[in-house]
Amino acid sequence: MHRLNWEAVSAQQSATAVKDFHELKVWQKSHQLTLAVYQTTTAFPREQLYGLTSQLRRCSASIPANLAEGCGRNGDAEFARFCSIAMGSASKLEYHLLLAKDLKLIKPKEHAELSQRTIELKRMLTALFQRLKADR
Repeated sequence: MHRLNWEAVSAQQSATAVKDFHELKVWQKSHQLTLAVYQTTTAFPREQLYGLTSQLRRCSASIPANLAEGCGRNGDAEFARFCSIAMGSASKLEYHLLLAKDLKLIKPKEHAELSQRTIELKRMLTALFQRLKADR
């Protein structure tokens, strides 16, 4: 029941429409980033499966999952709270990507690309969060 006209939304919706998380550009980008992180971590050593591999996958998947859950909640205040949680996961992802690069598990070029995508998501999440808060 979100009545906002977000830049993060790709399709026009009426004021009474139930929010479909698939329509959020930020969700779409975070889902694609999660797929890229999963692909990247398939090359990690087996001994990292329960370490950095798991951490990277969990924090990346947490971003679109929290956006989806927030869309299913009632009202902008609850959705904003889940956007804030997604932002925390994005920051955690940014750090874990740096750690993976420093441990030489990913190449600097791959780190730069994934990190840039993460930073773009954080900007989008910030804009969405601010709009949700402003319309309360």
